[in-house]
Amino acid sequence: MNAAKIHGCARLLGAEINTDINCSSKYLPGKDNAYIAQHAYENIAPGFAARFKAGDIIVAGKNFGINSSREQAVHIMKLMGVAAIVAPAFGRQFFRNAINNGLPVVECDIAGITDSDEIVIDLARGNVAVAARNINRTVAVLPPAVQRILAEGGLITFLQKHPDWSLA
Repeated sequence: MNAAKIHGCARLLGAEINTDINCSSKYLPGKDNAYIAQHAYENIAPGFAARFKAGDIIVAGKNFGINSSREQAVHIMKLMGVAAIVAPAFGRQFFRNAINNGLPVVECDIAGITDSDEIVIDLARGNVAVAARNINRTVAVLPPAVQRILAEGGLITFLQKHPDWSLA
C-alpha cells in the first residue's frame, strides 16, 4: 500500500460513532469478523456495508470511534477494505488502534464532502482534496514515524521489519 497518497470514494457516516457498537461481535454473539464486516454500521446507515467497496474512504462526523478500545473495530474495517478514515476528530484510543493496525486516519473538516465523491488524501503533504467540489484542505502531517508504521501496514509488521528501530 502506498500510505502517502490514497485515492478512494467517500462513504459518509455521521458524528459520535461508537465503533464498538457498530463493528463488534459483542453485539452479535457467535458471529465472526467477516459476517460483522458485511453488516457494519447497519443500525446507523442502512445498506452502508453493501454500498461500501474495498478502497473506499470513510468520511465521518466528529468523534469517530469514541469509546472504542477494541482493536476488533479496526480489524472489521480492514476486512471491509477501508482505505482511510477522514473525520474532524477521533476517539483517541480508536485513533491509536487504527495507526497500530495500518489504517490511515486524518483529522479534517468534512464540510462539503458528499457520499460517492472521489477523494484524495496526501499523507506526506498533509492534504485532503475533492476535485469535483473544489475542496483542497490542508491537514496536519502525521509524524514521520507514524507514516512509516502506516507504510508497513501497522506497528507489529513495522517492528518485525525494523527490530532495532527507536525514536532516538
